[in-house]
Amino acid sequence: MSLHASAVELLSVWQAPDPEQDSLRHAILAFLAARPDACLRSCAAGHITASALVLDHTGTAALLTLHPRIGRWLQLGGHCEDTDPDIVAAALREATEESGISGLRIDPTPVALHVHPVTCSLGVPTRHLDLQFIAYAPAGAEPAISDESLDLRWWPLDALPADCDFAVARLAAAARRLG
Repeated sequence: MSLHASAVELLSVWQAPDPEQDSLRHAILAFLAARPDACLRSCAAGHITASALVLDHTGTAALLTLHPRIGRWLQLGGHCEDTDPDIVAAALREATEESGISGLRIDPTPVALHVHPVTCSLGVPTRHLDLQFIAYAPAGAEPAISDESLDLRWWPLDALPADCDFAVARLAAAARRLG
């Protein structure tokens, strides 16, 4: 199955938690139907990205990255690659690369969708249509900062940084509901 087909399949069966998320699900499915290149970063109109809120083994703290371009604390994630077998694998790869933690376990059901304007590696304004998951770190996991981050830090789910993105707060709320 292609990355594109996996995103369509996943969103076609996903039970959105509220009407706003369901509307976004339909909009992203329409984008996927219109754009065979929707999962490629070269799709200048916008492209599917995959991210994961990485939780510690207790499920009470989230690993956030201080993003170098955005300058805010965010969940881990980013662009899909041609080598990703599916959208869940893309989220897991991104979380593993950006956290430096091996042995992450990802829940294959998205917890949220988020669309945001960004100027990414294309160098022009575009949109990321982000499929967001929850991943779990093994006990004793020690993150390692990659070149895609200014800092990595564990934050209690109930004490996120004051300037965190709305999408991070929504992911943390979803993680608390799951826990």
